[in-house]
Amino acid sequence: MTLGQFFDYLNNSPLLLIAFFAGVPLLAFLFNWIFRQDATLSPWNYLYSVLVFSVSVPGILVVGMGIYMFLFERGNSLYNLQLLTQVLPVVSMIVTLGIVRRNIAFEDVPGFGKLTSLMVLIVTVLIIMYLLQRLHLIVWINLPPLVFIAGLVILLFAVRFTLKSLMK
Repeated sequence: MTLGQFFDYLNNSPLLLIAFFAGVPLLAFLFNWIFRQDATLSPWNYLYSVLVFSVSVPGILVVGMGIYMFLFERGNSLYNLQLLTQVLPVVSMIVTLGIVRRNIAFEDVPGFGKLTSLMVLIVTVLIIMYLLQRLHLIVWINLPPLVFIAGLVILLFAVRFTLKSLMK
């Protein structure tokens, strides 16, 4: 099954998708109501972490895929967005993060810094891919592919290290 077939399957049978992405913000609202005083304590902040990760990872990946499709796939318009697989995860992520933020600071959610690192990594890779595509660098350089890939990996680590030191 390809990724396109998987998204087609989700669009054709939307009940599970709608239940998940509508259920997570409802659970966040319920947790805010139940654990209002104890949200930063050990077992409850991990529940918030599960909620945040369960909507943020799909939301971030959908945004990254949307940017990729818009920049690299010619002919894909914003008019062709699939609401259930490309808009619903982002809306659910925004709503869930807003609800969770009312009761607990993101610094108290275990692993929230990892999501920021994931976003920075995806944006960095997309920028590097876009620049490489626009420059047609492969045509100019007569390098073995392994050396070129090693250079890209070194560049990615350098950007990641720089961004990490800037965020401290």
